[in-house]
Amino acid sequence: MQKVFIADDEMWIVMGLKKLIEKSGKPFSIVGEANNGVTALEEVEEKAPDVLFTDIRMPGLNGLELLEKLKAKGQELKVIFITGYADFEYAQAALRLGAFDYLVKPIDQDKLEEVLDRLMEGEGESHDMEADVNPTTIQRIIQEIKQNYAEDITLTDLARKYGISTSHLSGLIKEELQMSFSEYIAAKRVQKAKELLADERLSIEEIAAQVGYCDYFYFTKVFKKNAGISPSKYRKNLLT
Repeated sequence: MQKVFIADDEMWIVMGLKKLIEKSGKPFSIVGEANNGVTALEEVEEKAPDVLFTDIRMPGLNGLELLEKLKAKGQELKVIFITGYADFEYAQAALRLGAFDYLVKPIDQDKLEEVLDRLMEGEGESHDMEADVNPTTIQRIIQEIKQNYAEDITLTDLARKYGISTSHLSGLIKEELQMSFSEYIAAKRVQKAKELLADERLSIEEIAAQVGYCDYFYFTKVFKKNAGISPSKYRKNLLT
């Protein structure tokens, strides 16, 4: 079980991230939280988490300053930054400082789970044996994704099945599809949902379940992010 600390001055981000991590069912335990950089620095030193999720913009110490101070103190932990779209330059600077990754607000469940999967792998994995993955294998994986996008399909399961690390497979899929695994799954599910919305006999909850989302509200969020409008508005426009 990896210990997680969350630092963000917006409480709704902290609460939302905690729920998403718990919902993932992966071996991560929240050991603390802080709403400013100074408190975060003190608490991280005391609780020694394995993973720190931190906002880039915080009072006291911002995320970059927090990362620098933790590195200076020799703290061994993986740092994932939470950032708004306007802060991409800061996120890139964070990666140069040694951050593990960053997530853009609002945090997407699938993208968070990709990061969690990579955290689970640890740094000790070897990429030597997977440097030359057979192109036929990649095509087989892509085909499996296309056929099973509405099922409970995860990057981790595919990686395990084909003997490739999650992070490496993620890169291969992005190279092949020109988008990430989670972006592709969401796009396919939303496209299918658009087709199903033409059938008035189906409720939006039923459509969500058919395309792979057991959580109606999460489905609505993903649909709106991809289509620009909610499923109900899309149906209304479609049928008028």
